[in-house]
Amino acid sequence: MPAFAVYRLPHEHFATMVQQTQGEPAELLSCTELNGKRGYVMAPFEMTDSHPILLLRPDKVMRIPLGNVDGHVSTFPIPLSSVRFPLSTSDTYAIDFAHFHAQLEQGSFRKIVLSRCAEEASPDHISPMDLFFRACDLYPRMFVSLVYTEKGGCWLTATPEILLEGKAGNWRTIALAGTVRLEGEQLSGEGETVNWSTKNIQEQRFVATYIAGCLEQFTSDFSEEGPVPVRAANLVHLRSDFTFTLPSDDRLGDLLQTLHPTPAVCGLPKQEAFRFITHHEHTPRLYYSGFQGWMGEAETHLYVSLRCMLIGDCCCHLYAGGGLLKDSTEEQEWQETEAKLETMRGVLSNRQSFNRQSHDV
Repeated sequence: MPAFAVYRLPHEHFATMVQQTQGEPAELLSCTELNGKRGYVMAPFEMTDSHPILLLRPDKVMRIPLGNVDGHVSTFPIPLSSVRFPLSTSDTYAIDFAHFHAQLEQGSFRKIVLSRCAEEASPDHISPMDLFFRACDLYPRMFVSLVYTEKGGCWLTATPEILLEGKAGNWRTIALAGTVRLEGEQLSGEGETVNWSTKNIQEQRFVATYIAGCLEQFTSDFSEEGPVPVRAANLVHLRSDFTFTLPSDDRLGDLLQTLHPTPAVCGLPKQEAFRFITHHEHTPRLYYSGFQGWMGEAETHLYVSLRCMLIGDCCCHLYAGGGLLKDSTEEQEWQETEAKLETMRGVLSNRQSFNRQSHDV
């Protein structure tokens, strides 16, 4: 089966399919190797020989009207892995939380992100492409993608977080952090009535300050707006928008190397938090909390791989995480991950319990 990626940008009424018809995707071990490259990028949280950055060569690129699968890759069987992973039960999450939180209390980190993996049965008689179209229908304002490679497996993603996008020299990134689950009457709005805790405000400020520091290394021409609440399904986050110009587009890989992973998926200090996560988190993240999307000559759209799952032949592995600060509690953080897992669980069950056209972001 040739490697492919099919993605739908927010608000668009069509999907774009990128196929590499010959050979396997290029394997890269550093974002800097993306300088001057073109194609569909699938990057992991941690670049390793077993899970490198995968760059799909765009041998064939086509537009697909949403819901129209005839004659496209969905007519071919997608090989699905039967590999099982260690899952994060409430007991193992409690152990991880205690271990991570102890580092915050000792002052080793200002923030650190703890993730978990849950397993759901694969739905009968539903192809991965059908799941992709379901996700497009449920989450019209998110970046939705389905990526298959022999090396990385088959991943479905519906994420609200831009890592880097732009065209004609004008660029954009966002600082997205802080999470509140909407309930009751709040579900009829956009999160404007949410009372934000000090923890959520501080968590988002950490990310925004970090991104500003990264951009200062590449340009003096950038501006920040926000934060403002933005809704994502039945969750609401705080988001700041950064717009900027670059002297040249030749160093996008260098910029990505500096940005990734942001404190929204890692922690601060960045390198120390990254090492702690990769050595101590219960389940390897693989391509969850990496980034993916199109890098082209005319435009680039790269998103952080949140709200995603690895689709297997008998089960799907769903990933979610949350930012821990010193005043975080285990129960609140567990419930936050449960709320985030609902995005992919909703695709598997095709639940439509919220007004998706108005409230998904």
